[in-house]
Amino acid sequence: MKKLLPVILVIVALIVVAALTFGIKRTKTVDWEESFNEKSNKPYGTSVLYKELPNLFKGNKIRTVYHQPSSYLTANSEFGYGDHHAEGNYIIIGNSDYLTNFSVDKLLDFVDVGNTLFISDYYYAQRLHDTLGIDVDFEYNSKKDSISLLLFKNKNLNSSNIDKNEGDYYFSRFDSINHTILGYAKTDINRVNFLKIPFGKGQILLHTEPKAFTNYNILKNERYRYVENALSYLPDGDVYFDSYIKRQTPYGEAEKRSNLSWFLEQLSFRWAWYTALIFTLLFMVFNAKRRQRVIKIVKPLQNTSLAFVKTISNLYIETQDYKNLIDKKITYFLEKIRSDFNIDTAVLNDDFIKKLATKAGRKKEDVAQLVNYIKWLRTKNELSEESLIKLNKFIEAFYSQ
Repeated sequence: MKKLLPVILVIVALIVVAALTFGIKRTKTVDWEESFNEKSNKPYGTSVLYKELPNLFKGNKIRTVYHQPSSYLTANSEFGYGDHHAEGNYIIIGNSDYLTNFSVDKLLDFVDVGNTLFISDYYYAQRLHDTLGIDVDFEYNSKKDSISLLLFKNKNLNSSNIDKNEGDYYFSRFDSINHTILGYAKTDINRVNFLKIPFGKGQILLHTEPKAFTNYNILKNERYRYVENALSYLPDGDVYFDSYIKRQTPYGEAEKRSNLSWFLEQLSFRWAWYTALIFTLLFMVFNAKRRQRVIKIVKPLQNTSLAFVKTISNLYIETQDYKNLIDKKITYFLEKIRSDFNIDTAVLNDDFIKKLATKAGRKKEDVAQLVNYIKWLRTKNELSEESLIKLNKFIEAFYSQ
């Protein structure tokens, strides 16, 4: 061991020198990708805004929407199968071009009955442009400092600078009679960048500078006041914060970080971690030969059926394949009906409902509700977690009566 001591000391010295060398030369790079992801702590993520929404809309529920608005609003409509009736404010920050025509129609229906849609983005879905009669253009920033000024038409509200700004997006066409100007973007002249558009019983607020709502701008100086003032145009009510595109694109995947990610970003912690790993490896190498032979512990075989079921179920949950889970649950339920009550389940009609209610001793209304829901689920190509939970409640209620 004494012969190995100099070698170990040399290795430790090399590690320390390497750590100091890389620490001096290394410059930390910043990711300026405009993800607008509410889970991202990067400059152009929106985690700060997302965390402050409960304070901005006190007393109201904040719901994060991970589905297309068409699916979510249909499920949570008056006659849908969601857990509530969607009412309030629907907020989309950046990346709104994913909206399908059907989703735009559902959002407009949502507004038409008295709700509010707020979108801050550079461009919008073409369906919105056509329906609302608007156009958006871009003007390059001629200033060397790349700074634009965002201000409200109401001069009592706080303005804000936007730096690192190559240019301004603004409304080049809108209805000057029916549309209300709320704000401007200014480099050399004022350009309209914030509109309020009445639609049915509700209103649509369109804003063309989503960077104003990102972490970098909210945390710099007092620019957060601009965000507070912009969102103050939204009426009091529940908030639906759009996150569909962040989960469906690489933006969302980029924000999935391990528990060690923050420590590894810190130079001192990172080298301490690497040093510990190296010394652990050395310890294993020099102590690989044990003095006493390891006595193998033979454990008795275990029943792994339950673990297997848990593993398979977790696999379905992690992949969010709710459609597959629902199909299997319906198949199992119908098989049990055939086994327990000797009833043909090929056709789920009124005759089937009557037979099942009679043999099971259940109310016909309850059985009809379960069977009709199963028939509705079979017509859908995509289903959500809420649909799976609701089906499970119906089946449990059937067997618990």
